[in-house]
Amino acid sequence: MKVLITGGAGFIGSHLAEAHLEKGDEVYVIDDLSTGSLENIKELQENKDYRARFFFSQDSILNHEKMLELVGICNRVYHLAAAVGVLYVLEHPFGSIRTNIQGTEKVLELCNKFKKRVLITSSSEVYGKHVHAPLAETDNIIYGPSSKFRWSYAASKLMDEFMALAYHRTNGLKVVITRLFNTVGPRQTGAYGMVIPRLVGQALMGQPLTVYGDGKQTRTFTYVKDVVKALIGLIENPEAMGEVFNVGGTEEISIEALAKKIIAMTGSSSKIEYVPYEVAFGKDFEDMQRRVPDIQKIKAYIGFQPKTDLDGILKSVLAFGPKRPTGSTGKTG
Repeated sequence: MKVLITGGAGFIGSHLAEAHLEKGDEVYVIDDLSTGSLENIKELQENKDYRARFFFSQDSILNHEKMLELVGICNRVYHLAAAVGVLYVLEHPFGSIRTNIQGTEKVLELCNKFKKRVLITSSSEVYGKHVHAPLAETDNIIYGPSSKFRWSYAASKLMDEFMALAYHRTNGLKVVITRLFNTVGPRQTGAYGMVIPRLVGQALMGQPLTVYGDGKQTRTFTYVKDVVKALIGLIENPEAMGEVFNVGGTEEISIEALAKKIIAMTGSSSKIEYVPYEVAFGKDFEDMQRRVPDIQKIKAYIGFQPKTDLDGILKSVLAFGPKRPTGSTGKTG
């Protein structure tokens, strides 16, 4: 099997690449390294058992000729390349929208041309401002006004889903869509606002743990290796084509409680510092108060059930250690 992973030098993409290499597959990765890192794939490039089957291209998914070559030679395509996190989107609004929408359009166009099976990674962000839980794939979408640029990320990911479903319905493209809920684990950085590596880094360095708003907003978290198994299971399931699936954990916790848990687990002397949203993010930000997935659909299709609980996730992050300093900015999940 030959597998293409866009954004494969990123946090999730590098773990997905590793899983396919362990299966004996050839893995092709394209990443422009805007948010990915060569450090994430260094071991894959140097491992004597992997290096003959691992191929990396530092390039943009908007490069038609390179993508034409890669999609043409691969059997499966995982599209993970995207703007990472709401904070990054607020700082790079135009580039983020262009990457998310035009990049996905390019991937779908070429997968349709060559009739290749493809998985599109979307985000729990698409649900918007819901306060109920759990969130099911059939729930309505509720966004704030376009003047709140924070919602551009969610809207761009939703447009990706619409394009993918349109290709499936009009051309029969074999495509599956996954909405990821706060994937966490080794190699993740807090640089783009991911909450657990940011808080862990602050605790280990004795800095205040910055919690935005009142900290009562809740999230669930999913271990990256559990997510990778779900992605592989879905792309290989013919019945999953043309469907949308939540991929997430089931332990709901407030960000305030999460910060307290991290302080306890690290033995840190750090305190919690509550920062108003407008101070951390400016006027364009609104938060989601709850983000908890209903995973009954993916469980029915491939038997997915997260194996690693929150304590296990935190232990894995602590064992890995912060790879780079984390600042006091970032989103809450």
